[in-house]
Amino acid sequence: MPDVLALTLDRIATPTGELVFAVDADGSLRALDWADNDDRLLRMLRRYYGAHGFTLEAAPEPHPVRRPLQRYFAGELAAIEDLPVQTTGTSFQRSVWQELRKIPHGDAISYTRLAARISRPTAIRAVGLANGSNPINIVVPCHRVIGADGSLTGYGGGLDRKRWLLRHEQQHSVACSR
Repeated sequence: MPDVLALTLDRIATPTGELVFAVDADGSLRALDWADNDDRLLRMLRRYYGAHGFTLEAAPEPHPVRRPLQRYFAGELAAIEDLPVQTTGTSFQRSVWQELRKIPHGDAISYTRLAARISRPTAIRAVGLANGSNPINIVVPCHRVIGADGSLTGYGGGLDRKRWLLRHEQQHSVACSR
């Protein structure tokens, strides 16, 4: 029988709602989403680890991942850059997610540009699907991907949150560069 992945679940309040996150024993983020999307977070965990491939236990005390997330929401954007993440998924999905982490705070790029950055310029739809399957919201910044015409496009947390996150990053990246 394969090993069961033990995950610790914790939550933090943010200006746009409560976040819930799952961390493994090594301290790597495995999932992060908005608490009002708990069902989606569980679906993603089941998709990537199997229905019986993981356990979830509430953190007995605030998990150390909380502090960098709180600092990010307080305007210290770089606080989340070095958070360790561990994902499964296909090699294509992982390449998209790795590239998402390279998009600077305050920037947004199109799906077309993201596809080109991973050397798959014709895989625009596949990039969109991988972006939407990202299990680690915010830290793997899928919210920084927009339509080719500059419009805000789908975001699992809702377009209001996407708009807020982009504005937050733009405001604080400008403040940090002064």
